[in-house]
Amino acid sequence: MKDETTTWISYAAENLVSAKVLLERNLLNPCLQNIQQSVEKYLKAFLIENGRQLRRTHSINELVKMVAECHIQTGLSEEDCDLLDAIYLPSKYPLGSALPDFEPDVDLCRHCLALAGEVEKRAQKMIE
Repeated sequence: MKDETTTWISYAAENLVSAKVLLERNLLNPCLQNIQQSVEKYLKAFLIENGRQLRRTHSINELVKMVAECHIQTGLSEEDCDLLDAIYLPSKYPLGSALPDFEPDVDLCRHCLALAGEVEKRAQKMIE
């Protein structure tokens, strides 16, 4: 495994642990933000390990398509990707701006944590 891949996976794992801690404290927006960041970093680790050039993007949809070109299945459906993409900006900025209405809840956070957990499992297999 490439050293750079290991670094991306380490950062992704930190974001995922952070999301779990934040959910325990009922801090839902930062929980979702860390989930999205975790998935994004795991996907970028897949790309790096497969010799692909990273592009500046936060789009889970776009990254999953790039990872699929490497013949890697992430376990994320198009609907899952849309959900993770939908939480990126609203989890960072307050309501009432130009952003769409977005009110996270515990169930949404748990669902997104489960999605990130599946991506994490696939990344762990890549390490082994």
